[in-house]
Amino acid sequence: MNQTEVLDVLKRTGALMEGHFKLSSGRHSDTYVQKQMVFQHPRLTASLGEALAERFDKSGHAFDTVLSPAVGAILFGNAVAYAAGARFVYAERADGAMTLRRAQVLDPGERVLVVEDVVTTGGSAAEVIGLVKAAHATLVGVACLVDRTTRQPPFRLHSLVRIEARDWAATDCPLCRAGEPVTSPGSRFLASGGA
Repeated sequence: MNQTEVLDVLKRTGALMEGHFKLSSGRHSDTYVQKQMVFQHPRLTASLGEALAERFDKSGHAFDTVLSPAVGAILFGNAVAYAAGARFVYAERADGAMTLRRAQVLDPGERVLVVEDVVTTGGSAAEVIGLVKAAHATLVGVACLVDRTTRQPPFRLHSLVRIEARDWAATDCPLCRAGEPVTSPGSRFLASGGA
């Protein structure tokens, strides 16, 4: 699956949205990727997971385990692991920090691919990379469905599609200055009681 085909999936499912959004990072943007619009279709999710797994297989970067941050990346990370015949674990936030819970562990030397859904700042992926390092496992790479970064994250990122989307600090947002109402669809906002 090439970038054009992935972008077509995002558009066909209504996942690629335009408007005024508050992202999970707190930044504002004119573009939002509502990945659940894709993930509610298991066959599409499986096809995307297979496409990402194939890219790593062809590159010779073998991995034993896929590690994804909860909640948003769990379905996609699992699809990648399934396609690759790898184990899948996820990290979740507890007391404000990403952690492995529910008897999930990484073993020293285990080859781990970190899989995200959408990367904007790379903050969640960086936290999960910290778990790989703390376990003395081997980080094979960081990959995602959608790369919408505007600044280089502190790691090399592999993606199925790159989307050019503008984003701003809330205090610098031209959409706020224009009086456009903001929507906050991100999982961290919803977890904090937002609607």
